Amino acid sequence: MKNFVTTYWLKKHIEDANLIIVDCRGDLLDENYGRRVYEQGHLKGAKFINLSKQLSSAAGEHGGRNPLPEIDDFKNTIEGLGINNDTVVVAYDEYKIAGAARFCWMLRHIGHQCNYVLDGGIDKWISDENDISTDELEVSKKGDFKISINENLKTNMKHINEVKLNPETLVIDSRTEIRYSGKNEPIDKIAGHIKGALNYYWKDNLNDDNTIKDISYLKERFKNSFGKKEVIVYCGSGIDAAFNFLALDEIDVKAKLYVGSWSDWITYKKNI
Repeated sequence: MKNFVTTYWLKKHIEDANLIIVDCRGDLLDENYGRRVYEQGHLKGAKFINLSKQLSSAAGEHGGRNPLPEIDDFKNTIEGLGINNDTVVVAYDEYKIAGAARFCWMLRHIGHQCNYVLDGGIDKWISDENDISTDELEVSKKGDFKISINENLKTNMKHINEVKLNPETLVIDSRTEIRYSGKNEPIDKIAGHIKGALNYYWKDNLNDDNTIKDISYLKERFKNSFGKKEVIVYCGSGIDAAFNFLALDEIDVKAKLYVGSWSDWITYKKNI
């Protein structure tokens, strides 16, 4: 696996000096949820990052519900966690929402390479009889991160409108089928999906224990992506789609994330 590490691997390396573990649990409807469950118990030495406040910025007229923070703000956040360019980062969540994948995507966007999602998340860690902790350790040394933006990892509404019906482009909607089809929309003001997009719900990449399914399954599932000039992933607000971004990378498909996603798309009258 290129984008995930197993609980077995992490248990062996948890004391490595160059490893930083980040707890990315969160809830879009409760911005205090992540901190609350972190304090109740987390992986030993894990640092907490807030999905709503540190992996997102305040919503505006456009940009979706969870726009990216300013680059300098995110730089300060990760340096505050002790992250350097060569730090090995393992991010985890509980697969309630793909916060760990969002964090890894954001790290790659600014030039960090060695970042991974814990396969199966904290629940797999616990079920494998590993300990959790309630200790919150201070960062021993602030990081020093050199930014190198990779604009090839993201796209925007204007570009999608230009390519959405191009047969050489695959646009992937990562939400549930009922949201994609417009049968039910519990969060955003307008239901539906981007014209031409196909539905690949991100959690369908997972086994019952929330580990990612094997490569043969992913290749079969995403076979429509092979040979495409461009693959774009989106969801409601640019978080869950990041997991499909990683799943596609497992099979060597380089996708782009539409960060604003559906919640940005519907703020433009011409799209509705």
